[in-house]
Amino acid sequence: MRLDRSGGVFCHVTSLPGRHGIGDLGDGAREFLSFLGDADVGHWQICPLGPTIGAAGESPYQSPSAFAGNPLLIDLDGLVDDGWLDESDLTPVPDFPSDRVDYEAVREYKEPLLRTAFERFDEAGAGDAAPDFDAFCERESWLDDYALFRALSAERDEATWVDWPDPLRTREPAALADARERHAGEIRFREFVQWVFDRQWRELRSVAADEGVSIVGDVPIYVALDSADVWANPEAFRLDEGNRPTAVAGVPPNPGDDGQRWGNPVYDWDRLAERDYDWWIDRFRRLFDLADVARLDHFLGFVKYWAIPAEADDPAAGEWCDGPGRALFETVERELGQAPFIAEDLGFEEPAMNELMAEFGFPGMRVPQYADWCAEGDQYQPMHYPEGVVGYTATHDTNTWVGYFESLPERQRDCFRFNVGADGDRAPEWEIIDEVWASEAVLAMTTLPDLLGRGSEARFNEPGTLDGNWEWRVRREALDDDTADRLFELAGRHVR
Repeated sequence: MRLDRSGGVFCHVTSLPGRHGIGDLGDGAREFLSFLGDADVGHWQICPLGPTIGAAGESPYQSPSAFAGNPLLIDLDGLVDDGWLDESDLTPVPDFPSDRVDYEAVREYKEPLLRTAFERFDEAGAGDAAPDFDAFCERESWLDDYALFRALSAERDEATWVDWPDPLRTREPAALADARERHAGEIRFREFVQWVFDRQWRELRSVAADEGVSIVGDVPIYVALDSADVWANPEAFRLDEGNRPTAVAGVPPNPGDDGQRWGNPVYDWDRLAERDYDWWIDRFRRLFDLADVARLDHFLGFVKYWAIPAEADDPAAGEWCDGPGRALFETVERELGQAPFIAEDLGFEEPAMNELMAEFGFPGMRVPQYADWCAEGDQYQPMHYPEGVVGYTATHDTNTWVGYFESLPERQRDCFRFNVGADGDRAPEWEIIDEVWASEAVLAMTTLPDLLGRGSEARFNEPGTLDGNWEWRVRREALDDDTADRLFELAGRHVR
């Protein structure tokens, strides 16, 4: 795979403007794509599009499904255009904050409207849309189990499916058949919502293509324990006979830290290999239905992974196990062709990982916030980026550039200014955007908060915390011509 030298902007869909309390797939997203087109930006990188839940802090990286779309992102005005809602159904629109997402308020407003739209769709027998809906349900093999899982989860009081009664937890056919019959209406509603999301996302992706913008998706290597993915595909994970995890993911202790226990089930790579990695092939196929390029989070896990016994709380109790390595990606190439992946390789020095990336042509990542600005030749300083990387000013897990810069010790700030030749005329965010765009990195990326010079209040996520993440939103007026023109000029100057 070969990316062209180009630039991009990272922004979570929920952070876009919109009148219904959250960024969605409607006019706000189209305006953002128009802004990117005017700025001659070639890529829009997004977070995973899956449903989120309050218990997981609304994190798109802890979703109930690696395949489904988030119902909260559905454009209600689009449902009015479809004839399944009336404009009067949408009023009164609550007084949502324009600069942050109140997820519970958005849910309380949107979910009843989605059910109203479904009822009208269903009462009309789906009308002219019936063939498309039926084809979607037939094509998406994950959909039936996902819809049943969400119906059962809503019905039951247990914290996760791992605590369900044996017949449901272990997927006994008779129990599943009974559940499908009891929840037929709810299952059809969940399928309708996913179909609507799929239609709207494909329409938005067509708008992106017209603007010359490709979509960069995101693939968390691990899925949430409380997900349809694990419940419906126990053979893909290291589970016991009762379908409970025997090992979970994390990272080992390093000098200065105690390691991390993430708690996600780890994969049974041996069994997946026997099945030609079918679950992963399905996952990648779905991803490339929705995106043009994909970032593979924690790429090291495909080479080796830290498996912690499920009953152990201490990450030090884990051990390194072999991942699938080249066998998985050879299968991907055989089934899907040369898949355009970006490998998240930050923080680990592993020769086998570097060899795998080089063999398949996957660019790695560089983030200048990891740089020692006073060290000569530091690999995270943009002037030292090789061509085969993607350079970022920030990521969804780091501070914004302004927030980072304000927290730097004065000596590091001075070294940064010296290294980039800063003369004090430009804001620090434009200093680093210019440096990343000027670097040899094949793809230069900045986040929307960095592009707009926002501070720590606009960071997407603070790892290790649940409250206050994934809430920041941009106001429509911030996507102005001056900012687009400035980025356009930068792209021309640095041949991106």
